Amino acid sequence: MFGERFRRARSASGLSMKELGDSVGVSANMIKKYEHGESMPSSPVLIRLAKTLGVKSEYFFRPNTIVLGEIQYRKRASLPKKTLHKIEAEVVDQAERWMELKNLWPNFPIDSPNLDLPVNTLHTYEDVEMYANSIREKWGLGSQGITDLTALLEEHGYIVIMISYASEGMCDGLQAVIEDMPIIVCQSNGDGTRQRFTMAHELAHHLLSSSLDSNLDEELCCHRFAGSFLLPLDSLKREIGEKRHSLEIAELYHLKQRYGISMQACIRRAFDTEIISQTEYTNVCKLFSSRGWRKQEPGEPYRCEQSSLFTRLVYRALGEHIIGESKAAELLGKNLMEFHADRFMGKE
Repeated sequence: MFGERFRRARSASGLSMKELGDSVGVSANMIKKYEHGESMPSSPVLIRLAKTLGVKSEYFFRPNTIVLGEIQYRKRASLPKKTLHKIEAEVVDQAERWMELKNLWPNFPIDSPNLDLPVNTLHTYEDVEMYANSIREKWGLGSQGITDLTALLEEHGYIVIMISYASEGMCDGLQAVIEDMPIIVCQSNGDGTRQRFTMAHELAHHLLSSSLDSNLDEELCCHRFAGSFLLPLDSLKREIGEKRHSLEIAELYHLKQRYGISMQACIRRAFDTEIISQTEYTNVCKLFSSRGWRKQEPGEPYRCEQSSLFTRLVYRALGEHIIGESKAAELLGKNLMEFHADRFMGKE
């Protein structure tokens, strides 16, 4: 138990065995022995390890209860394995907190998603678009933009875990299943439209993976689903018309702010739905490339969303006497002094 959790904490920190050993005053070989269960650190070393790795000492002795199943990544090809392991470790740590909180409740107030998955195989990208619209209808979204995608997913039974990624070697997102609860992982920092598209894309992976014709590319299908889910065709046509010879940058910017989807994704939506021609699509893409807008689009960036559900459920459990202060502080990763300050809004 100790060795596995210790290895996971080191992976989450991004430190090599040598770097961690140097920081706490032991050899890299001794760190390796800790991870393989061949040796145990003394109490002073354990305290230094916990401090360096940003965890409490008791973290190392919790039972291993979480296994990421059906894990799928949406990542850049250059993502180093070390970064991937760090992301996985952070996800598992947060997921463990979720499962611990869930198991403490007599009746956990979040149910697993109850969705109508495609009855028939989806044979075309248009079928995927229609299915995205059916999910919008089931969730009562109408044709308006989705103000808070995070809250929407959580309302329908998804656990959304947000991690702050470094700007380089970024993993956009992943989705997995823990016990019977699906999780969607995305970045908590960076561009808000990318974050929202990632969440919609990972939702698509969860819904579509076993329903696609073998001739369809799953990534393209998930892109198409995400675009349609965030900006449905009826809304797009209402905003820019059924046929266009060209698109203005300013109107793309307003679409971005109204629907929380990037300008480039709006361009792709217009092309996929045959509102603009291949020529116009190519021209606009070239314009974005020439002006450096592919990495940073013009105008004010779209805000990133945040999730507060876990924190709210911890306080709810505390208020209902399901857990005590110490457990609440532990679940939130705070010491009691920090927890008291937050609980009483800085006043006691």
